[in-house]
Amino acid sequence: MKQKYQITRDDEKQTLTIREYAELDKDTLSPLCEENYPMEAIQKAVQEKKEVLIAALRTKNMYPPGVYAERIAAGVTALLESQDQSVELFFDDIELLAAEEEEMESLVEEESDGDLDELLEDDYEDGDLDDKEGLKKLNSSLKVADDEYGEADGEG
Repeated sequence: MKQKYQITRDDEKQTLTIREYAELDKDTLSPLCEENYPMEAIQKAVQEKKEVLIAALRTKNMYPPGVYAERIAAGVTALLESQDQSVELFFDDIELLAAEEEEMESLVEEESDGDLDELLEDDYEDGDLDDKEGLKKLNSSLKVADDEYGEADGEG
């Protein structure tokens, strides 16, 4: 699915507006959500860490994935630092999935260090498994009466 986020600032009203659009029909972007933020709160969040800005931008109705949220936060920061009144960001889920797959592959390569045989080796002590006593009686507070199961004659 393709998506577009339009970020607009209104200096008169001191608000920032983010509109989310998605391609629900081929080559047609339909509006999904619009959120308005007080400019003062967004400017404070921009001065903090990126995570604070992302948290300020995410709402119950608009909660973009992490990769999108980071680019939206960067777009908001760039917009506030410029004289522009709006910016548009385009996303394609195919690109997101490819980026996530690439990231997962690099994580697997880093963790494995090339020797997968080590991961497959059995490294447990099997001395405890030779215990011939079997399972010991377990004390349980759950008791099942034998007469509750059996005939199902439709009574109810």
